[in-house]
Amino acid sequence: MSDAFIYDHLRTPRGKGKKDGSLHQAAPVWLLRTLLQALAGRNHLDTALVDDLILGCVTPVGEQGADIARTAVLDAEWAQTVAGVTQSRFCASGLESVNLAGAKVRSGWEDLVVAGGVESMSRWAMGSDGGAWAMDPRVNQKLGFVPQGVGADLVATLEGFSRADVDAFAVRSHQRAAAARAEGRFQGALIPVHDIAGLVMLAEDETIRPATTQATLAALKPSFTAMGQMGFDATALRKYTTVERIDHVHHAGNSSGIVDGAALMLIGNAEGGAKAGLKPRARIRAAAVIGSEPTIMLTGPTPACRKALAKAGMAPGDIDLWEVNEAFAAVPMKTARDLGVDLDRVNVNGGAIAMGHPLGATGCIILGTLLDELERRGLSTGCATLCVGGGMGIATIIERV
Repeated sequence: MSDAFIYDHLRTPRGKGKKDGSLHQAAPVWLLRTLLQALAGRNHLDTALVDDLILGCVTPVGEQGADIARTAVLDAEWAQTVAGVTQSRFCASGLESVNLAGAKVRSGWEDLVVAGGVESMSRWAMGSDGGAWAMDPRVNQKLGFVPQGVGADLVATLEGFSRADVDAFAVRSHQRAAAARAEGRFQGALIPVHDIAGLVMLAEDETIRPATTQATLAALKPSFTAMGQMGFDATALRKYTTVERIDHVHHAGNSSGIVDGAALMLIGNAEGGAKAGLKPRARIRAAAVIGSEPTIMLTGPTPACRKALAKAGMAPGDIDLWEVNEAFAAVPMKTARDLGVDLDRVNVNGGAIAMGHPLGATGCIILGTLLDELERRGLSTGCATLCVGGGMGIATIIERV
């Protein structure tokens, strides 16, 4: 079985996911076109050597529908022999793309694959595609569906995380992201987005707020109290009978931001890389997905990490740096506690609370950020993980070459 190597990765800046966001006028295929052209250009890549583009998109409708991966390949003027497929594993879609690419390469069926994801959340809101999970009353009653924010508040309640605890984590996310941006740590991967006339639309992540403090966050009202009162708290408490009441501590300031963005990663075996004149930066050591309890929904990272670690013959202490997606502050806090990992090694350049969570792209983004930071610090191993809608978890372990 071949090794699967990471040769390069890049991403767009993340733009505020509203109509006044800087990337609202950029169609999702334009974001992908931008990255595909940059990936080919900076690697002097003969695109005919690439077998496939695997793309994550959580809301594959409208402009993001109709297998946008293949559309983007052709729009970017890559070789028409490059295939394209779009898939969704909810919030894990970007990392799922990487793992699928790694599996294809390791199997020997393909030699070079581009993986990543896209989400234009200012143009297509979460839930635009419907789905029985949330929309079919019979299904959501049977499965005990509650919105993720209520699940996050339940996690915080069970773990004993106070409002001050989750707010402190959020402040640190902004501080770390601001420092990383100021020091240029993202520049190697960041590709500015220009409009059709060549004018810059966005060159840096748009939602980092360096001035964020616990005092400013304390002024925000919890976002999910009303949803809980609509009956979702009661649904959750029927499953979690040891909890008397849910303490609603999450709000817009300590939850992931809604943003637009895209990311790509070039993955291949040694032969494919050599033929393309590429130098490997890391190998994919192991990957895992798991299903978890679907009402609380957000506890999947811990078992996914443990499964991936077991596949790699490793323990949590063998991992130098961690990226745990900041869907809500309680998620990385719980994951780190479960695995016995110090938060000083988790999301050291900030995360989705500060920079946003473009659903289909985030997994690829955080894995790329992890690789860059391992290189910057001269470290070896890293693990990226995300909680996933529907009650799942995903994890990927990489090792620098």
